[in-house]
Amino acid sequence: MKLVVVTAVEDFHKDVIKLFKMSEIKNFSESDIDGYKIGKSVIMSSNWFGAEKSGKESVMFFSFTDEVHIDKLFEAIKVFNKNLETNNPIRAIVVPIEKYI
Repeated sequence: MKLVVVTAVEDFHKDVIKLFKMSEIKNFSESDIDGYKIGKSVIMSSNWFGAEKSGKESVMFFSFTDEVHIDKLFEAIKVFNKNLETNNPIRAIVVPIEKYI
């Protein structure tokens, strides 16, 4: 068993759920989070309030599942990210679980 964690901007909330379903991951949890990118951009430096940085509404999903389902999910995320027109890809990581009850 492993823990898969997926983060995305709120705009992709429904898409991530579809990717979980396509990957046959039936049990997962989600949480609203604020995502940040620290760094200067042309827009930020020209902004009157350039020192203020606000978070982007994002979501985090996680599931305890097996490697077969995680592989399906990662493939689906790769395909989804290839077709993006934004600079906000869906991100995913896998964490091995040493013990569980």
